[in-house]
Amino acid sequence: MILLPMPKKVEEKSGNLVLRVDTAVVMEAACPREAYVYAKQLKEEISAWAGLNLDIRQGSFRKGDVSLSTNASLGEHRYTLNITEEGAFLVGGSLNALGWAVQTLRQIVRQDAGLLPFVEIDDEPDMKNRGFYHDVTRGRIQNLDNLKKLADKLCFYKMNQLQLYVEHSYLYRDLTELWRDDTPLTAEEIIELDEYCYERGIELVPSIATFGHLYKLLGTKGYQHLCELPDSAESAFSFRDRMAHHTVNVSDSNAMELVKELIEEYMHLFRTDKFNICADETFDLGKGRSAELAKEKGTGQMYLDYIMELFDFLIQKGKVPMFWGDIISGHPDLYPQIPKEVICLTWGYAADQSDWAVKILYDVNAVQYLCPGVCGWNTWVNYIRGSYENIVRMCNYARKYNAIGILNTDWGDFGHINHPAFSVPGLIYGAVGSWGEHMPEFDELNRQISVLEYGDASGQLVGLMAQMNGACVFSWHNAVTIKEWTQQKNDPEKIKGIYGEMDMAKVPQCNKRVEEMEARLREVSRSMDSTCRGIVECAHVSLEMIRCWNEVGVFMAERQKGEAPDNGAAVAAGLERCLHYYQRLWRENGKEGDLMKVSDVFFWYADILRSKSNHCE
Repeated sequence: MILLPMPKKVEEKSGNLVLRVDTAVVMEAACPREAYVYAKQLKEEISAWAGLNLDIRQGSFRKGDVSLSTNASLGEHRYTLNITEEGAFLVGGSLNALGWAVQTLRQIVRQDAGLLPFVEIDDEPDMKNRGFYHDVTRGRIQNLDNLKKLADKLCFYKMNQLQLYVEHSYLYRDLTELWRDDTPLTAEEIIELDEYCYERGIELVPSIATFGHLYKLLGTKGYQHLCELPDSAESAFSFRDRMAHHTVNVSDSNAMELVKELIEEYMHLFRTDKFNICADETFDLGKGRSAELAKEKGTGQMYLDYIMELFDFLIQKGKVPMFWGDIISGHPDLYPQIPKEVICLTWGYAADQSDWAVKILYDVNAVQYLCPGVCGWNTWVNYIRGSYENIVRMCNYARKYNAIGILNTDWGDFGHINHPAFSVPGLIYGAVGSWGEHMPEFDELNRQISVLEYGDASGQLVGLMAQMNGACVFSWHNAVTIKEWTQQKNDPEKIKGIYGEMDMAKVPQCNKRVEEMEARLREVSRSMDSTCRGIVECAHVSLEMIRCWNEVGVFMAERQKGEAPDNGAAVAAGLERCLHYYQRLWRENGKEGDLMKVSDVFFWYADILRSKSNHCE
């Protein structure tokens, strides 16, 4: 029996409960009516996997039924699930805990259809807060339907918090210059998503950039004067600059007032009492307009003063502030001034991530969530093994240093080029690692996810996905960097150095591996449930991207030496053809977002591939 996350106590017994056409999903008389959403989930799961269309009722249980009830004596976070010859009995210490019992039974139904094994389960999570953090700013802006599907996925794996990272991708009512060329989420969409999440036991927490990473806001004509570095509206778009610059000028009080207005408008769309101000990677702080203040105070104190004013503002509004801990971990002596209500989000994304920052903040009594990552940034297919190793470490650190939650991140650096489907294994790793200490080994957990998530009887799909990233030689990060540094007339030696870091001699071997993986993907797909095979096209297009960009890398490396091959037009056509299918997949699950900015990188290289010149323009 595959259950993700694995419950604390599972006692399998001999015998089976046979679901019949007259079996009902019964909410006991005292069960909250809000449990209907869970009853409906169970009904739909049984219909899909057992072929039975069961009634949902509220009232009295009869032998053979599936019973849903709550019992506060269990405690808020505990549930039990017992399947016997009398029926299936799901009891939660709260409505949310009952929902977790339902997810466990859904997973059993997915594997055993209408012949449910007798089992006794008693379970509760280690971590009270088990969240997922999804970037809807720097590339993909998923549409409402797909954000609801993400919430459904979190619910199925018993996660209870979702945050969407926003810089400019919310339609602020009066900031037309901010979103006029974009496809932002609207207030109505956020409210509807908040309601949808709430019904499924998920806390939707607002998260907006309020300090650094305000590229579009501080690059507008109307607000460029509030940017730390002058002339922020004069440069052409750059993925790299968007990551590295555009911090607010803390010496200008108008900046604080603007940020408070952003928070005020956004916070009222959410039920939660939490608000994440981000405040990470303030790289430019004290290096421009606030340089004199930096000499007087020091950047650490400047940083603290700014976030403290935002914390006070939020606390007065009845909110629990959250913020990223990367800057304050460099100034631990200042942390005791931060209000005890504040939650510090301590992040680290390396496969061999150390506990350095976690321990520093633990030693100054910070209340922490630990934040690993699904490792999809700058890759066509997520670095799945790296995400597993990172998440396991961070979940272990969370237990060691008494963190109160896990917030597993899915960032979109340089355009969020990876399809969201490839973040699902990492999402599940985070769900498993934050629920309990039982974390299966990498290959075994991948097998379990293949079976449960993708209906893959062979159990090989996720293991195959984990190999795909390793075939990439000419990375997206390097492709974007070469393009932007060339257009910015950067030092040619620096650009040449990028080529020196890549071993293009590996391309034939890596591209052969791509062909082998594409064939293997077709073999594995024959073992998958037909409703789950949509990932096959995503994987195929992503493998083609890896192959095409490897060929681009070979061409560019030879061109750098003044020896451009004669196959440039063919490589360009392959790149453009692959982009066509990629754009279709993007638009199927999201708004336009940065799709054309991503496409522009393709076009720049395609034009060079067709050029007779040996010099990039």
